[in-house]
Amino acid sequence: MPEPPHLLHITEQNHEVLIDLIYAGENNFTGQVIYDHPLCFLHPQAEAGLRQAIAAARGFGLRLKILDAFRPQEAQEALWAVAPNPDYIADPKKGSNHTRGVAIDLTLVGADGVALDMGTPVDTMSPASHHFHAGHPAAVQVNRMRLLTVMLEAGFVHHPREWWHYQLPGADRFPLIDSHDFMTCLHAGGHAAAAASMAP
Repeated sequence: MPEPPHLLHITEQNHEVLIDLIYAGENNFTGQVIYDHPLCFLHPQAEAGLRQAIAAARGFGLRLKILDAFRPQEAQEALWAVAPNPDYIADPKKGSNHTRGVAIDLTLVGADGVALDMGTPVDTMSPASHHFHAGHPAAVQVNRMRLLTVMLEAGFVHHPREWWHYQLPGADRFPLIDSHDFMTCLHAGGHAAAAASMAP
């Protein structure tokens, strides 16, 4: 039997984060349900960085809210079908760093559980979503810099056009993960057992 893809299950309880995978529902730019499950996974190296980011955010009195992590190839194809714009959506023929399990979309949440104002919703495909867009008020710039600081300290790099997107440096050195093999692994043993079997 081939080895299952090497990903770790991220949960609110184990990682002290909030998780709201936007593509598991209709509240995303496509207006469609893209995922058939609300489960969050990352490559072990990205998961280790996430733990550092969680601690850094805590230092600001904030929490991380994860909006997307590992993205199956089929999901990438569905997003591309709606918005084939390579400035914001990776061409599925080339592969997304989300499909490598080393990219994560996220924001910061205050002690009251409300997400900080970042100026635009996630997946806004316009200059307003660019990290250092000058048109936003100072409070938005500060919030974006807080997120940037947290993630850079944890070893991630940012996407210049997407304030919410971070990934491991040299992300394209990681292999694309065959989502069919991964989902077969999940369905065979349940996601908790599968996640345990993928631990380092």
